[in-house]
Parts: sequence; C-alpha cells; structure tokens
Amino acid sequence: MDTTAARNRLVDDLVASGAVERPTTEAALRAVPRHRFVPTERRAAAYEDRPLPIGNDQTISAPHIVGRMLDLLALEPGDRVLEIGTGCGYHAAVTAEVVGAEHVYSIEYDPELAERARDRLADLGYDIHLRVGDGRMGWPEHAPFDAVYLTCAPADPPGALIEQTRPAGVVVGPFGRNQQVLCRLHPTPGGHEREEIVPVRFVPMRPR
Repeated sequence: MDTTAARNRLVDDLVASGAVERPTTEAALRAVPRHRFVPTERRAAAYEDRPLPIGNDQTISAPHIVGRMLDLLALEPGDRVLEIGTGCGYHAAVTAEVVGAEHVYSIEYDPELAERARDRLADLGYDIHLRVGDGRMGWPEHAPFDAVYLTCAPADPPGALIEQTRPAGVVVGPFGRNQQVLCRLHPTPGGHEREEIVPVRFVPMRPR
C-alpha cells in the first residue's frame, strides 16, 4: 500500500467534508504516518476514518476526531499542551506537528501502552514529555498549560485539569456518563464555561 497516497486521500476527504478546517491541522494529519501507530495486523485499515484497537482494551481515535479536537484547541507554535491518555501516541504526534514536540506533555494510565508509545514516538523523532500516572491529577510541575485535551471520557471534567490551564486557555474532551459529548471548556475564576460540540463515543477514563 502507498501509505502517503492513502493518507493524503483521507485528509482530502476530511477537508472536503468540513471535518478539518484549520490549515495547521490539515498539515499535521498529512505529516504523521498513522499506520506506524496501529498493530501490524491492522495497518491495512490505518487510513480508514474509524477507530482501531491498539490492545489493552484501548483504541486509536478516528482521524476526523483527532482533527476536530485539534481544530477546537486552535493551537499555535510553542503552546504548552497537556494530553490525558497517550494511548499509542498518534494524537500526541499530530499535536506535536503544530506546537513542537518539546511543548507536548502526555500522561498514560497503562504502563505497557506508555512504554510502547514512548518507543514509537522516539523512533519517529517526536521527543514529547510522557509519564505514567492518573490523568485526573494533571501534571502540576509543568502547569499552567495553554491547552489540555483528553482522549478518554470521564463523567465530568477533572477540576485539576481546569486549574492547570491558563485563564485564556482551553480544555477539549469528551464528558458524560451514559451519553458522552465532546466539549470545549474555558477556565473562569472558580470554574469554567462549557461549550458542547457534538455527541461522541470514547473509551471511558479508567477508574481510580
């Protein structure tokens, strides 16, 4: 399979459908080889616009979701970004294409997934900051962040993540118990404003 051609066709479709709007998002999706982030037996489907299993009951998000979330974050080069849920590392790599790998901080709950993602990202030249831990607590040592996003779905936005976001920053993620909604949150004194974007289905955030 010509992976570059397949990747470009996928991104062409996402742009044509309006799923991806920002030029920086488009360029990032074209740059990252998604097939390198999925298991070998799934690589034939790497450039289909759907989630795929990556092991340990986790998935790699569909490309249109990655693009939509990146659009909602409206990142600029040099922004400091916190990712909750590294998974296979694909979303972090796409984000790194926009802000620079040194500005991406990612937390993964599963040690095995974290180790595989760290090796894969390093092999591809993405030297992001990655650690194993409970994403609900954020990464206070490196706060405040310009943006935070979640690739797993808690019932409610964790307060620590809001607190670790700059006042003019943004948090993007899926929230909800029975019905999840992709939301964009803007920190306010003592809380946040919530903008509901679209119903989604993500892997729930793992219990404490």
